[in-house]
Amino acid sequence: MDSQTVDASPQTGEGRPAATLKRNALGVLGILFFVLSAQAPLTGIAGAVPIAVAVGNGAGAPAAYAIAGAVILLFSVGFVAMGRHVVNAGAFYTYIGKGLGRTTGSGSAAVALFAYCTVQAAMYGLYGFTVSGLVEHYSGAHIAWWVWALVTMVVVQVLGAAGIELGAKVLAVFVLAEFSILLVFALVTFVKGGGPEGLDFGGTFSPGAVLQGAPGVALMFAVASMFGFEATAIYGEEAREPHKTVPRATYLSVTVVTGFFAFVSWMLVSSYGPSKVTAAAGKALSGGDSTVFVFAPIAAQFGGWVNDVLPILLATSLFAGILAFHNSANRYLFSLSREGLLPERLRTLNHRHSPWVAGIVQTAIAVLLVMPFALAGKDPVLTLFSWFSGVGVLACMLLYFLTSVSVIVFFRRRRLDTRPWNTLIAPALGALGIAAVIWLVLTNFTTLIGGDATTATWLVLAVPAVLLLGAGTARIVHGR
Repeated sequence: MDSQTVDASPQTGEGRPAATLKRNALGVLGILFFVLSAQAPLTGIAGAVPIAVAVGNGAGAPAAYAIAGAVILLFSVGFVAMGRHVVNAGAFYTYIGKGLGRTTGSGSAAVALFAYCTVQAAMYGLYGFTVSGLVEHYSGAHIAWWVWALVTMVVVQVLGAAGIELGAKVLAVFVLAEFSILLVFALVTFVKGGGPEGLDFGGTFSPGAVLQGAPGVALMFAVASMFGFEATAIYGEEAREPHKTVPRATYLSVTVVTGFFAFVSWMLVSSYGPSKVTAAAGKALSGGDSTVFVFAPIAAQFGGWVNDVLPILLATSLFAGILAFHNSANRYLFSLSREGLLPERLRTLNHRHSPWVAGIVQTAIAVLLVMPFALAGKDPVLTLFSWFSGVGVLACMLLYFLTSVSVIVFFRRRRLDTRPWNTLIAPALGALGIAAVIWLVLTNFTTLIGGDATTATWLVLAVPAVLLLGAGTARIVHGR
């Protein structure tokens, strides 16, 4: 074993070499597209920004994205430092296990699976609702949202089994489409000098603007929009030169996502004017369609055709996110199987080196999470999407926090990297920032899920329950 690398080569639970994912399949851009797909840019902008503006800190909401990006960037420093010495598709599970012990790592793996599967299920809810509305609008045929969700599960399963390269190409098309139209809108608005009140940088980024209203709520939604960037480590085994590719992809994804969300949301604020934007966002929310807040200024800039294209891009944005989370979740199942924590069958690869059995199980989990809402006749947006996206974000924040702590412990025990900024200061600052975000999420969780206090309590308790269940299972399996 190289003195500068922790042995993270794939092993079975009995220590035997195990099947490996396809090597050298992804470069920096390929991984970046998976990250951007998981974050679903149009979904994040159209879904989160109106709420962050109306319920959060109004015109100061774009600054919340910059602050959230700074916190995530601090976290990424330690995350990348660990990734240089540990390459494994288990990502969180492996990272946390190396620093805080195998039991805690196994508990975190259960939380990661819970997070990815619930967020994917949430996306199925909004996706099914969106596609059902589009089909009815263009054809007059009313087909229940859950039918489209089930059909898409089959398509996602096929694409996931077809190999990582095909998935990356499909995602690239969808992500570029939604990313481009939002970025072009923002650039045109910027070049034209902003909206009725100009660019007014101070009206958005000054301390007074940032701290008005409820900045914690805006920060909470900003962090939620960035969920998924850690997928860079999940694809480490399939990356070309992972010790170089994963760090570059991580820093690039955090920088691109932060800049994109902050800039586009700033231009949305500017298009209305800082003094009027809060009322406009509130009107869109009270009207029952928050996307109007985003779609209207884009249509005003480019023409009415945008109102036909953007809903379609919203559907493809959600589809890309669903596929990205499918790939992340099935790689966790695959990795846990190699470690002996899940049945051996889950580590089976097809001729394209894709974990197809794990993919089938992940799809089955999606069915089990989505269909109860359909059978109960629940609104897929107000319940499935809102509840599961909220609990998924909370679960992921816990993983970020544990990873930051694990990085510090790992490098104190193994002096593989003695840079204090990378292995102590940045991870510690990141952990403090993430702890603050967790507190904000818990304080405003009822708002985040759009539900009642009882539902919020049960969802919050589910996260530590999953952590304890995963840790307890590991102790039983390993006999200690």
